Amino acid sequence: MAIRYENFSPDKKAFFELFETTGWNVKYGFTADELAKAVNNSYFIVCAYSGLKLIGTGRIISDGVYQTLIGDMIVHPDYQQQGIGSEILTELIEKCRQDGMKQIHLTSAKGKMDFYKKFGFEARPADAAGMQKYL
Repeated sequence: MAIRYENFSPDKKAFFELFETTGWNVKYGFTADELAKAVNNSYFIVCAYSGLKLIGTGRIISDGVYQTLIGDMIVHPDYQQQGIGSEILTELIEKCRQDGMKQIHLTSAKGKMDFYKKFGFEARPADAAGMQKYL
């Protein structure tokens, strides 16, 4: 079946189910409503569908000028290694280019840095500025 790409927020139940495949929610415990709120506040989103099934996402969180973060790059495990993540990321990068953004930040899931390097992303040096705090 052909994969279809859309630029609108997915159904909250479908996104929640896809998010759950990552294992990230073990730490965070987000509800479907909380994730829907986050997704609906995105600057731009790309969703991949196989038929009616949501199988991939990626989104931009941005002020539309220079603070730009790619998040929630997810491809359902049953659909990985088929170019879906590459298509999603390509569309996200192109949106940033079209809107004149000069820099994109992202955090990479463990073991996925090589995927992003193929698109020109570079790992921050260990001594680079940047911090995080989990609440």
